[in-house]
Amino acid sequence: MSEIARLERTRNHLQPGDVVLALDRWKQYVRGPERRKWEDCDGGGDVHWYCCGSPLEGRALLERVPAALTPRSARELRALTGAYDALIGRSGLILSLARL
Repeated sequence: MSEIARLERTRNHLQPGDVVLALDRWKQYVRGPERRKWEDCDGGGDVHWYCCGSPLEGRALLERVPAALTPRSARELRALTGAYDALIGRSGLILSLARL
C-alpha cells in the first residue's frame, strides 16, 4: 500500500486513492449481475458509471500500474486483480479491455 500511495503522489495522472478505488469498482462489477456485464459489452452501459467512474477503465488502470511497482508489489496487485478476473472467467463472459 505504501508503494501504491507513493506512486499516486508522484504521477500527475493519478490522485490519492485511485488504485484502491479502481480495484473496488472492478470487484463490485465482477460480483454484479451478469446481465449488467452483457449490457456494458453491447454499449448500453450504466449511466451511473459516467459520473462515478467506469469499472472497465478502472481495470485498464490496474493493468498499467504494476509496471511502475517493484516485482513483489506488482505480483500482489496482480494476485488481487486476478482473483476478481477469475470471477469473470467463471461466468463465461469475455471482456475486451482493448476498446478502452
